[in-house]
Amino acid sequence: MVVATGILAAMHVWKLPSALDFIRADLGIDLVAAGALVGVVQLAGALGGLAASVVAERIGSKNTLLIGLVLAGLASVAGGFATSAAWLMTTRAIEGVGFILITVVAPALVRVLAPQDKVNSAMGWWGAFQGIALFLGVGISAVLLNATTVSWNIWWFIMGAATLGFLPVVATIVPADPPGAVHLRRIGRIILTSIKTPLPWALGLIFASYTLQWGAILSFLPTIFGEANIDTAIDAAIIIGLATAVVGGVNGVANIFTGILLQRGHPPRRLLITGLTTMAIMSTLVFAPDWAQVPGTVIWAMIAAAIFSFVGALVPTTVTRQAVDIAPEGGSPSAVIGLITQMFNLANFLGPVILSAIAAAAGTWQLSWTMTVTASAMGIILTLIFVPRGVEPFKTGGKL
Repeated sequence: MVVATGILAAMHVWKLPSALDFIRADLGIDLVAAGALVGVVQLAGALGGLAASVVAERIGSKNTLLIGLVLAGLASVAGGFATSAAWLMTTRAIEGVGFILITVVAPALVRVLAPQDKVNSAMGWWGAFQGIALFLGVGISAVLLNATTVSWNIWWFIMGAATLGFLPVVATIVPADPPGAVHLRRIGRIILTSIKTPLPWALGLIFASYTLQWGAILSFLPTIFGEANIDTAIDAAIIIGLATAVVGGVNGVANIFTGILLQRGHPPRRLLITGLTTMAIMSTLVFAPDWAQVPGTVIWAMIAAAIFSFVGALVPTTVTRQAVDIAPEGGSPSAVIGLITQMFNLANFLGPVILSAIAAAAGTWQLSWTMTVTASAMGIILTLIFVPRGVEPFKTGGKL
């Protein structure tokens, strides 16, 4: 149920890509502003990850999940009435607050609720939430917006209603929090203890090196490949939207697979380096060649994007699994996750902006690989420095 809540929250992020061209036409925004619109939902996470952990420590994990759902649902409904980019930006930011509240508490909650011998597999399922949400959000919206009379505004209303309708389910099924609130001063000490060592920052940057490129590329895939000439009897926008959904969906499957690999004893360091190296190579293949001159055109780029997404999924589950174990004595996994979430959401916010700025400056997407390769190189270097060899390099028995 916690994973399902995360999927629903992340669908608010991924309901946008297939709707982006409609929104640009409706509200009159340029490519760079569209990049900001894609990333603004992550801004709350970039600024408020640690603040969300304070909320969680103060009111409990279950209540934090419920508040997150309320904010995301109401903001989606309000966004459906948007008549300007500023209005939509504001509601997207509020959706981001709901998203961050949910994603900060969920990993540690999954760790606590999962049987001890199934923690790695459970974290794999949690790691899959973004990919599953992308598959559902992009796939459903591609069909609704291009094959029916549903507008992007109605799609926003649908998502808002679905989110608010999920509240009774979470309230009924997710276990209640232990009684009693933690004093704010003590919360401050817990958070400071949790983040004063370099390891949470290093893991956050490794995760950020993944999200900077994955979120940016997947957000703009419908736009990037929508510019190609696809000769088909079926609406090209539907094909591209569904293909993008599949590219995101394989990430969800691969996150579950990563949990199995961790459960079977594969070293985290090796998984991280493999994932980031593959992302660098495949993203270069997505962008650098002029696929319009190759028979099959975007099909080959889509295959490269799918491999990029699938193998890249080694990173998020591996980092999240390690993150719940690195809180020092007197610290909290929720605070560590809050810091890491804040860092990777900052990358999620900056990624689409940087990618669209590079494309706008160059007049083509073909130089976009410079961002993705740089991000992968940073992640690999940090992995080599901070992640020791071994099956459980950070096992400390941290508590929620």
